[in-house]
Amino acid sequence: MVDLRHHDGDQIVTHLERIRITTPDGAPAWVIAAIPASALTLGTSVLEPLLSAAPVVMVVWDTDLRSVWRNEQAQRLEGFFPCFEAGRPLPEARGEDDPLVPPELIREVLDGGDPVLDRESRWGGTGRERTFSTFLFRVEALDSRPLGVCLMAIDITNSRARERLALLRRASVQIGTTLDVQRTAQELTDLAVPAFADYATVDLTEAVLPGTEPLERLAANQNGIPVFRRAGLTSIHEGVPEALWPLGQPVYVPPGSPFTKVLATGRSYFEPEMNTAPGSWLDEDPHRARVISAMGMHTLIIVPLRARGSLLGIAVFVRTDNKAQFTRDDLVLAEELAARAALSLDNARQYTREHDASLALQRRLLPRRLCGGDVMDLASRYLPSDVHQGVGGDWYDTIPLPDSRLALVVGDVTGHGIDAAASMGRLRTAMRTLAYLGLPPAELLARLDELYARQDEEEQGALSPIAATCLYAVYDPATRRCAMASAGHLPPAIVRPGGGVFFPDLPAGTPIGLGLGAHESAEFDLGDGALLALYTDGLIERRDADLDDGMRRLGAALARTGVPLDRLCTSVIGAMVTSAAEDDVTLLLARARP
Repeated sequence: MVDLRHHDGDQIVTHLERIRITTPDGAPAWVIAAIPASALTLGTSVLEPLLSAAPVVMVVWDTDLRSVWRNEQAQRLEGFFPCFEAGRPLPEARGEDDPLVPPELIREVLDGGDPVLDRESRWGGTGRERTFSTFLFRVEALDSRPLGVCLMAIDITNSRARERLALLRRASVQIGTTLDVQRTAQELTDLAVPAFADYATVDLTEAVLPGTEPLERLAANQNGIPVFRRAGLTSIHEGVPEALWPLGQPVYVPPGSPFTKVLATGRSYFEPEMNTAPGSWLDEDPHRARVISAMGMHTLIIVPLRARGSLLGIAVFVRTDNKAQFTRDDLVLAEELAARAALSLDNARQYTREHDASLALQRRLLPRRLCGGDVMDLASRYLPSDVHQGVGGDWYDTIPLPDSRLALVVGDVTGHGIDAAASMGRLRTAMRTLAYLGLPPAELLARLDELYARQDEEEQGALSPIAATCLYAVYDPATRRCAMASAGHLPPAIVRPGGGVFFPDLPAGTPIGLGLGAHESAEFDLGDGALLALYTDGLIERRDADLDDGMRRLGAALARTGVPLDRLCTSVIGAMVTSAAEDDVTLLLARARP
């Protein structure tokens, strides 16, 4: 490319091409052809129609990075990329005129010679974002001299490979958002329809869905034997007319069907063109055959859901309205989606198993019935945390003591799950044992603290260290006095018969499990009809307020007089817990009898 001056004074970017010829006397000669860059073509090369009409963007820049050639696809984009226009130089820096890739990168390819392959570039100039796979390589002469740089860009916005990658990226975000087995199964089918299939199901073995009726108790019928239970179901058709069994119901399959084969072998089943002719597996499954015929199901993939060596169930993908058959690439994609979902399902299964065990343990350890005898009227409420699926370390108890005395306890073990529930049970048992020895509140807490600190040292971390707050109170009806001590717990509320509420100033004490034994007792009068309220921090804590504000709200809720104790307990919970509880909530009310 050279700059020539026209006779009218204008500068013209011109492409010079030399052509070797032979004169009539046999001597060699050269003809120099000057072609304005604006009219540049590939001449009469046989490649001209191929490259010009190719469905890719192609642009060539010379060593001065001026456009010297572009094909028809590139010419259509000149309005968006002026630097494609013949004779136009590249912009100096990144900007609106960028030719899909940064100008600096084009200069690097020209200077260094290293090509850029399959670089993803996004562009939204036509009103919607499009994605291109771009390639840059240096154009060289026969002697390796650089002649320029060529850009090739392929529109991959609707590429099937790209769609598969996008679906896998969505799977990593949309599958396994919770630790709920059935929701995870539904997330897989919702992701697959309609992006991959027209109809999809997830059917799980009973081991993955605890709490359901065992399938072995169900009798076989004309549809086969109950092997799975449906956990996920999605269709492009309203009402899911393809489904013989709705969510939560047992799924019956014939013994010789591909569904049972996948479960038995752990290998996928792939039927790109479903065979519905007599003699196929559908002969044993007439109900499913009728649905397949009625809905136009024509291609099928069944994939095992396997994780950590366990077969959890199967995922089924079918196409009806989409007339494209499943391919081997589709099978690979289905297996990848199933593998990701299976890991999430197994995580949810293990969590559910631990959660159910923790919840059962906690319910067994909390008192089923409070005993106040002739000394006090009692009422209690326990609300599991919504965040931690109902398993925490809160506990409460009432313990009848000699001489008609009554001990009242509320505590909170740090953490959640089975460890917290087990620790709570151990503390409750130990506290009952120490209470029967008749120890004063401060001494009892000190002994409990020493016991568990020593136990932690002996076990050397075999179990999670215990850390718990606790309030222990002993009411003596003979003196109408209540002695209490705190191990880092919130003070109780005392409601006078006239409705006045105050929070006694108790020595805070150290939590149980630290081994410090710094606890002190205090005594307070409880006249006839006086009310004592023990609670955990979940009752008064709010994200938008401090504990003092929570205690003020609790005092106001307790100030009602003449209300039956159980009804008061319900009204206090209703006033204090106005949204999903982030921590366990425990409230124990005790009113002194005359």
